[in-house]
Amino acid sequence: QVQLVESGGALVQAGGSLRLSCAASGRTFSTYNMGWFRQAPGKEREFVAAISRIGGFTAYSDSVKGRVTISKDDAKNTLYLQMNSLEPEDTAVYYCAAARTGFAAVIRTPAGYDYWGQGTQVTVSS
Repeated sequence: QVQLVESGGALVQAGGSLRLSCAASGRTFSTYNMGWFRQAPGKEREFVAAISRIGGFTAYSDSVKGRVTISKDDAKNTLYLQMNSLEPEDTAVYYCAAARTGFAAVIRTPAGYDYWGQGTQVTVSS
C-alpha cells in the first residue's frame, strides 16, 4: 500500500506557472505507474498526465500538452507536475494517483489507479 500527499496548489494569474508535488510513503515508489488528474466543480475527474514506473514513458491530455511536464524522483519518492502558461480553464483540484500494475504503462483512466491523494487546489485568475 502507498499513501499519497499532494502539495503546491495555489492561486496564480493566467500565464503563470506552478509545480505540484506528490509525496509517496509506504511501498517502494518505483513499483507504481503514476498519474495526475484534475476535477473542476460540477465536472468529472479528468486525466492530465501519466508516467510509467520504469522507462520514463509519459502521456498528456490534449488540453495540457505542451504546457505541462510530469516527472518523478524515485530516490525522493516524489511525483511532480510542472505547469506553465496556466489558463483559467486549468482551475481545479489536482490529484495524484498510483497504479499497482506489474508492468510499465501510462494509464489514462481513473479506474486504472488503486491509490489516490487528497488533492490540492489550483486556481488561475484571468
